[in-house]
Amino acid sequence: MPERFLLQILRSLVTHGILQSTRGVDGGYALERPAEEISLLEIIEAIEGPLAAEFPANAVPGKHEFRLRDALANVAEQNRRQLEQVKLAHLIEPPRKTRAD
Repeated sequence: MPERFLLQILRSLVTHGILQSTRGVDGGYALERPAEEISLLEIIEAIEGPLAAEFPANAVPGKHEFRLRDALANVAEQNRRQLEQVKLAHLIEPPRKTRAD
């Protein structure tokens, strides 16, 4: 992945309050909030923009267009709800505990 592209993604995640950025030698990126509070929907929308159902204008005859729009809107809303329920904490491995010898 080109560095410039990665930096754009990181900047977008910072702008949307998902990551925090620290400059300097010891700088880098860290989660702004606990992983349990960050949804997959937030991450996707921070990078890609709002999740919506779209189709080309005049793709279907006029009398069927409204039904198709409603159906796609329902699918998009279900996707949004499901993605909102998936938290970052569900997707990452918990830190391994180290034994004290």
